Amino acid sequence: MKQFIAGPCVIESAELLDEVAKTLVDINARLGVDIIFKASFDKANRTSLSSFRGPGLEKGLQMLSDVKQKWGLRICTDIHEAYQAAPTGEVADVVQIPAFLCRQTDLLVAAAKTGRIVNIKKAQFLSGADMIYPYEKAMNSGAKEVWLTERGNMYGYNNLVVDFRNIADMLGIAKTVVMDCTHSVQRPGAAGGKTGGNREFVPAMAQAAKAFGANAFFFEVHPDPDKGKSDAANMLYLKDLESVVKSLL
Repeated sequence: MKQFIAGPCVIESAELLDEVAKTLVDINARLGVDIIFKASFDKANRTSLSSFRGPGLEKGLQMLSDVKQKWGLRICTDIHEAYQAAPTGEVADVVQIPAFLCRQTDLLVAAAKTGRIVNIKKAQFLSGADMIYPYEKAMNSGAKEVWLTERGNMYGYNNLVVDFRNIADMLGIAKTVVMDCTHSVQRPGAAGGKTGGNREFVPAMAQAAKAFGANAFFFEVHPDPDKGKSDAANMLYLKDLESVVKSLL
């Protein structure tokens, strides 16, 4: 059974969360899948100080809790500091560790102690084999389950490249390896104080990852990506999600 995670990059409004959640529920029913809803309450690693970050921990978790109660979806969201882990674990089913922070021991330990699934995104400067160490930090700190996510490696300035061999390497470490199909097409910092990207490559990234054995897939989606307040250039159109998911089943 393949696992899917999808949702807007950042919480922009309750209306956006509801629109996306309704679509995920519909896709789940039609395709017999279980897409986990993902959105960030705080984007603490934006390119610019003036970039939109989200509603923050308290309000953001309440909004995610509302989605969970109203739509019956499991929730994934990311944390950036150890103190955020415990309250996040009260709401989220999957606590996600951002790629740049995957070596932060205190963050991994705090996430593990929530008792939730911990999804660790591979840093842009690490190999798949290197992810044994973040994995062990979380597992040895009491995590019941740890997923590892591929999202590309830095390739010079403002560019990422995916070495799909990392998926096979991480499958030797964790049972669930996620392909982050949208962040892997980013152009970090390449759009004048914000991140650019190439969403047209998202379906191909997913198919290539499937060929290398990935058993979970992550998509940031938005009804109008170009108006999104974070990761606009690489988010997938919400209307296109169902066909991409269907192609992976």
